[in-house]
Formats: sequence, structure tokens, C-alpha cells
Amino acid sequence: MNAASASIDVRRHILEVAHPLFLRKGFTAVGLSEVLAAAQVPKGSFYHYFGSKEAFGEAVLEVYFAEYLGRMDALLAQPGTGAQRVLAFFEDWLDSQTGEESQSRCPVVKLGAEVCDLSESMRAALARGTRGVVDRLAQCIEAGRLDGSLSRLADTSDSHATAVALYQNWLGASLLAKIARDRSSLDLAMAGTRERLGLAEVT
Repeated sequence: MNAASASIDVRRHILEVAHPLFLRKGFTAVGLSEVLAAAQVPKGSFYHYFGSKEAFGEAVLEVYFAEYLGRMDALLAQPGTGAQRVLAFFEDWLDSQTGEESQSRCPVVKLGAEVCDLSESMRAALARGTRGVVDRLAQCIEAGRLDGSLSRLADTSDSHATAVALYQNWLGASLLAKIARDRSSLDLAMAGTRERLGLAEVT
């Protein structure tokens, strides 16, 4: 392994170690010493890769969204109509929020309100990431409008507005599920999604 590859691996390792800590405890509650101890790297190594804890938090979010959007791209590229692929995405979301240790998987739900008031760069990273989710969802919904499986939608602007509304609804449902430790809000989000798309009878 050359020096450049080793450098990338160490940086990646620090980010991967920090991600579950932030999800479990929040950004503010996780101290640099805790990250360094978990990653087993010296303080000097940390500042070699990250200029500040804020820059570090931004990098954690960027890595998360890169991986999430890649997974989303693969899911939405599966065979089927636009309607089937949209439903598959939200079924995957529901499954990811209702399995074991599901309460701490989404940094948008866990960190959104906290870091947006603390860090403009982290807020911007969240904004870029969530915009990427909405854009991909809107593209799939538009594909469904064009292939006739989501014929209720009138035009492209309707597809985008629907994507925004559905994403907002699911974020809210995920937060409520976290608060209540109950999946009922997510089940309601799925029912509402089917109704909004005109797919109440689709299985």
C-alpha cells in the first residue's frame, strides 16, 4: 500500500468510527478524545485530515450521503415501472427504520435540528444530501408519470412537488417513530404514500 492509499484509509477509518458515535449520542456530545480513542489514532493524525471538529462533521455527512445515494441509485434502477420502484424505495425505508437498532440509522433525523443551528457547513452538507434524495425520487416519480404507472400526476413540476412532500412526510414519520419507539407513524406514511400516488390497491 502506498502512502496516498494509507492516508485515505486512515481518514476513512476515522470517519467510519465516528459515524455511529454521532448517531448514538449526537454531534455536540461526542468529544474529540472519544473519537480518537475509538479510532485509535493520535490527535495530530486527526488534525492532519480535518481542520476542525466542524470540518470533520461535514465530512462524516458527506460520506454518509455518498453511500446512501449510491444505494438509492441501485434501488431505483431495479426493473419495474416507476410506481413499483418508488414503492420499493419507501418499503426499504420502512424496513430500515423498523429492524434491530433502527432508531439511530438516519443522520438527517438524528442530527438535522442540532447541527443546523451550530454549523453552516454541516447544514449545507445536509441540504446537499437531502436535495440529492429528493431529486432522485422526483426522477423516478416522473418516470412513473411517463410510463403511465403514476398517471394521476399532471406534469414534471407535479412529480417534483410530490417527491418533496413524500420525503418530508417520511422524515417526520421517522422522527415520530424514534420518539415513540413505535412504527405506526411509518405505517401511516406508507399508506399516505400509496394514496397520494393513487396506488392504494397496489401490492
